[in-house]
Amino acid sequence: MDTFLIRALQLMLSLSLLVLIHEGGHFLFARLFKIRVEKFCLFFDPWFTIFKFKPKKSDTTYALGWLPLGGYVKISGMIDESMDTEQMKQPAQPWEFRSKPAWQRLLVMVGGVMFNFFTALFIYSMILYAWGDQYIPLQEAPMGMKFNQTAKDIGFKDGDVLISADGVEFERYGEKALTQIVDARIVNVRRADKDVAVYIPEDMMQRLLADSVQFATFQIPYVLDSIMPNSPAQHAGLQRGDRVIALDGIPVSFYDFVEAMADRKSRSAKAYENDSVDLSQINLTYIRDGREHTIDMRVDSAFRIGVYTASMAQTMPLVQKEYGFFESFPAGIGLGVDKLTNYISNMKYVFSKEGAKQIGGFGTIASIFPATWDWHSFWYMTAFLSIILAFMNILPIPALDGGHVLFLLYEIIARRKPSDKFMEYSQMVGMVLLFGLLIWANFNDVIRYIF
Repeated sequence: MDTFLIRALQLMLSLSLLVLIHEGGHFLFARLFKIRVEKFCLFFDPWFTIFKFKPKKSDTTYALGWLPLGGYVKISGMIDESMDTEQMKQPAQPWEFRSKPAWQRLLVMVGGVMFNFFTALFIYSMILYAWGDQYIPLQEAPMGMKFNQTAKDIGFKDGDVLISADGVEFERYGEKALTQIVDARIVNVRRADKDVAVYIPEDMMQRLLADSVQFATFQIPYVLDSIMPNSPAQHAGLQRGDRVIALDGIPVSFYDFVEAMADRKSRSAKAYENDSVDLSQINLTYIRDGREHTIDMRVDSAFRIGVYTASMAQTMPLVQKEYGFFESFPAGIGLGVDKLTNYISNMKYVFSKEGAKQIGGFGTIASIFPATWDWHSFWYMTAFLSIILAFMNILPIPALDGGHVLFLLYEIIARRKPSDKFMEYSQMVGMVLLFGLLIWANFNDVIRYIF
């Protein structure tokens, strides 16, 4: 429950901030061009509003709705989510949206998207300034990568070191590297000191989406940092700095060892009658002072050996980059543009059968936040959500900002406005599409939770 509440709180805080910024973009451009804003509402408020107030000498009511699916600003003389068609039947007033030049209305409509995108760039910049950038160079991973079954089926093997995709060298593992892999024809890896080419099928991304398991993870060396008193490890003579390289003669990383112990524990709990092997007895191979040693030992009742492991910073070749205040801005802009480019590139997979199944709602969004409060992760995910919000809103779908922009561009080119009745019907169609997508996304979350 604590994990759920922490993630829910982070999601609510992040989305509230981004909605305020998005609607603030519309609001500020509207006020810049002296367009009346009747209402500024965080969250939607059908039937009733939790809280509202209207400052003296102001035309705007500020409100807090009860339905946390977004927010809105009600701009005079505009067909929007409020569907206030009665206002549109009255003579146009000079302070209304419809009375302003097309270029001003265009800026009002793109204001929210602009603010979200610039907010993401600013957050990324401040993250780099405050925490710097830390990553593991892919080509220097000491034990290579551990791949899922889909990757193994096309030719990858655990321990492969990723080198390049279609001749373009990898720097780090992340969304950009994964996009390079699925879009490539050939991925080169280093395997047992030899360069090996892995051919990537055209439907690689569809296979990964169907698999629903991370393509690859780093294999982390199993290095002991300290030994618990009176533990199996202490009785066996293990020491700080020992690096475990094999379990029962099979090479292992840290996660391999954890998985093997979990499997032994599960098998022990099932108490197979035909299992004559003592599952608590193991054979470890480790390296100490450059020399290889092998010992037989027994794990405890929880199938643990009683050690604390060295941190990733101690066992992996981490690169740490620090940025000054002014240096952080071009780096942050570059990071934000990369995130947006990669997100747009992967949008094509949403329209596939497997991609549609991966669309997620609020549960999926909440799950990307960490289970414990961490400001670095919170701001990093908030910046990414701001990128997504900006991109999704600029799509040319009626009821989204992009739909209004599309009609305004038509007006500028054709030199005539679409009729109010057309705009009204378009808004209704767009809202039906968006609510349908919202229902589908959250239905997928429910299905994933149940199964």
